[in-house]
Amino acid sequence: MRLMVSKSKNAQSLYVIKSVFADGKRTSKIVEKLGTYESLQEKLGGQDPIQWAKEYVKELNAQEKKQNEDVLVRFSPAKQIPAHQQRSFNGGYLFLQKIYHELGLNKIAADISARHRFSFDLNAILSRLLYARILYPSSKLATYQHAAKFLEPVEFDLHQIYRALGVLAQESDFIQASLYQNSLQLAKRSTGVLYYDCTNYFFEIEQEDGFRQFGPSKENRPNPIVQMGLFMDADGIPLAFQMVQGNANEQTTLIPLEEKILKDFQHSRFVVCTDAGLASTANRKFNDQLDRAFITTQSIKMLKRPLKEWALSPEGWHLPGSSATYNLTDLDEERHRDYTFYKERWIHENGLEQRLIVTFSLKYRDYQRTIRDGQIERARALLNTNPARVRKTRQNDYKRFIRKTACTPDGEVAQTEVYSIDSEIIAAEERYDGFYGVCTNLEDEVADILKVNHRRWEIEECFRIMKSEFKARPVYLSRKDRIQAHFTTCFLSLVLYRFLEKRLGGAFTCHEIIQGLQNMNFHEVEKEGYIPIYTRTELTDALHESFGFRTDYQILKNVQMKKILKFSKKR
Repeated sequence: MRLMVSKSKNAQSLYVIKSVFADGKRTSKIVEKLGTYESLQEKLGGQDPIQWAKEYVKELNAQEKKQNEDVLVRFSPAKQIPAHQQRSFNGGYLFLQKIYHELGLNKIAADISARHRFSFDLNAILSRLLYARILYPSSKLATYQHAAKFLEPVEFDLHQIYRALGVLAQESDFIQASLYQNSLQLAKRSTGVLYYDCTNYFFEIEQEDGFRQFGPSKENRPNPIVQMGLFMDADGIPLAFQMVQGNANEQTTLIPLEEKILKDFQHSRFVVCTDAGLASTANRKFNDQLDRAFITTQSIKMLKRPLKEWALSPEGWHLPGSSATYNLTDLDEERHRDYTFYKERWIHENGLEQRLIVTFSLKYRDYQRTIRDGQIERARALLNTNPARVRKTRQNDYKRFIRKTACTPDGEVAQTEVYSIDSEIIAAEERYDGFYGVCTNLEDEVADILKVNHRRWEIEECFRIMKSEFKARPVYLSRKDRIQAHFTTCFLSLVLYRFLEKRLGGAFTCHEIIQGLQNMNFHEVEKEGYIPIYTRTELTDALHESFGFRTDYQILKNVQMKKILKFSKKR
């Protein structure tokens, strides 16, 4: 490090700078701005600022040299390690902690604490609930135990976690609205398009009660469930959520949560994108007002007969950006394989004017046929092994292709059951292969509308991460407020993870990121510091470069680790 004096027309400023290598080139980096010559002279009581600054830089260099000295540690093969002394700690959570503080969740916790009369540290509990949900997803009891794995010890009791859950449930709306406003300072949010979907989570109980009710389970489980409605922005970052009881109609969950966004988030200009299951007429009409709009998947099978015949007709198809008209029967299997054709019309139904867009793709047609062929093979295998297993099936179950009839050799009804592949169902489904429908009230280009709709997979991925990686279900809580708090922490954990994922540029999978953070452990060397005991990889390099601090030195002295811990809590 060295002193640099920068002179301008009106003043001269003093800086501590350091030579570093960036992108293979040598450059200078400002370590500290000391101030102007005049301000330092006044501060130092007349002492020469230049001379003082030189002595200060000399002291900094001496400290740096001491910090960089090799560390020699003596170990004895005859000396036992102390009993019950923890020697290994996780440091991967530091990257989550950095985002936690950048999003101001610590300030949100402080605001909540100021309104309530409790003695526990809500920020300590909330942060550990989130870090542990991502790194060590488990019960609240196990989370309490996992909290001791992190580099920084915190002091709270298990019963205080459960007390905190009641507070988090009560303040869930405030947390969501405040988090959204804070996130705008961290990064630009793509809220021009909001994606909405609904899923459910099951409980390991047999009887429904209150909030936990029997309903259509996404996992086909015979257990009581609760439902989560979730809004996500166009970057895949969750925006808001709500929980409803398991037997509620999921189509009725959209408007109440959207009204909360309109009121609490001070955001009213957006397009709502949903799948067909959430696209009731009431929901479409709600988003056909003011500055809102909708894009929703439309089942072609559910269209009225005239519209269905128009949609499936081979005539009148177009390509985006072209005025030519195509007939599907004339398509070339090779030349047109990667094209997506469309037709559109405005329709007026139930007091709503909307635009119906239907697309057709040879590639999508072949994909659907491949999936169905595999299901038919499974159905045939069942016929050859144990046809008695055929029961009433769901809409997309492979058993739907099996037909069961009871007859005698003369064709009369009898007790003998005959099973066969139902060719009529196969033919009926083949009719829709390659076709896809979308409804909207927008007048934008077809390609732009389809592009927006195509990104619905990201909200489905949000649910998958919560269910698979964060193990949000089964839920082992019974009180409604604690269930609400549990999913509040799952939602916040997902926000943290998504911001972390975006910072890494999408170069790693969810499993790679979480496993990499889990493995970033350190061995504590008493009175000296911490030795990284993880493998340095492309992921750890990307984490360090993205967050501006490094933990991959052979040893981090205590003073270095303290600086890293302090930096991870800066907003």
